Amino acid sequence: MNSTPLTGLARLDLSRFPRRELLEGPTPIQHLPRLSAHLGGANIYVKREDLTGLGGGGNKLRKLEFLIGEALAVGADTIMTVGARQSNHARLTAAAAARVGLQCELVLTRTVPRSDHDYMENGNVLLDSLFGAHVHDLPGSANALQFAEQRANALRAQGRNVYVCPLGGSSPVGCLGYADCAAEIVDQSRAAELSFDRIVIPNGSGGMHAGLIAGFVALGLDPSRITGFTVYGDAAHAHATTLDKANQTLQLIDPNLRVNQSDVSIDEAQLGQGYGIPTDGMRAAVRLLASTEGLLLDPVYSGKAFAGLVEGVTSGKYAAGQKVLFVMSGGLPGLFAYRGEF
Repeated sequence: MNSTPLTGLARLDLSRFPRRELLEGPTPIQHLPRLSAHLGGANIYVKREDLTGLGGGGNKLRKLEFLIGEALAVGADTIMTVGARQSNHARLTAAAAARVGLQCELVLTRTVPRSDHDYMENGNVLLDSLFGAHVHDLPGSANALQFAEQRANALRAQGRNVYVCPLGGSSPVGCLGYADCAAEIVDQSRAAELSFDRIVIPNGSGGMHAGLIAGFVALGLDPSRITGFTVYGDAAHAHATTLDKANQTLQLIDPNLRVNQSDVSIDEAQLGQGYGIPTDGMRAAVRLLASTEGLLLDPVYSGKAFAGLVEGVTSGKYAAGQKVLFVMSGGLPGLFAYRGEF
């Protein structure tokens, strides 16, 4: 792995893209000394993407800064997106819409095979309602994006101006949020005189991973140091999706640059039986971080990815003396939808 330090590089210029600020500034990077000592290996740090105040916080707000910005730039009065029943992106889209004065419609599918009351009515779904979103509840077999486009066309026929976001907000425009985050990590690393050997993240719709890769490539850094633990599909699917989105994002930033296949590192070891289905490793990781550092992971994304980080440290893959940064994506409301699992 190229060990070029994450230091001394300029911030990306994304000023030509419409943007609506939703964050309160850079999210902090924090050392986890008790957890690091408990595991007895690498030094572990977290990038606190959960500390974004709007709507309960979470990584999707970075994407929404650019998505909402584009929606407002084209004069939209309504924003619509798709996701699973407990989608963090849907919840934050509803919150961001409330902040800027857009109507919001959410097309949510029963992707995860659960029908208990906590999953169906608590967590993110409860907050969707509080933020004033109109929720369309579809079966897991439904084509949510097709439904959303049909619904958007019906609203347009009534004179509405509808902006449709894809799953996870992971369009090239949305992924710009994490290209910007890559530069933010570089700035913070320089200020703290830190150089991370590995960056660990969850990979769902692939947008966060793709944006970070595009940002690293644009900054001349090695993106293969980022490991994405897939929580949605197998490694081959996640790799192909992430590579495609990273290249589309990079085309917006600098059309002369290209992401290579070897730039995308995907691990499927924590996927378990599939998206949103708990694993023993996830439960153990959530309990471990909560009991050693008082930090809360979500059960769908960061819980599984952090389980991968823990396994990497205990197995020696991330060795003593290495510095590992975990991008903690938020999603805390999801814990309440999975109450029975804990």
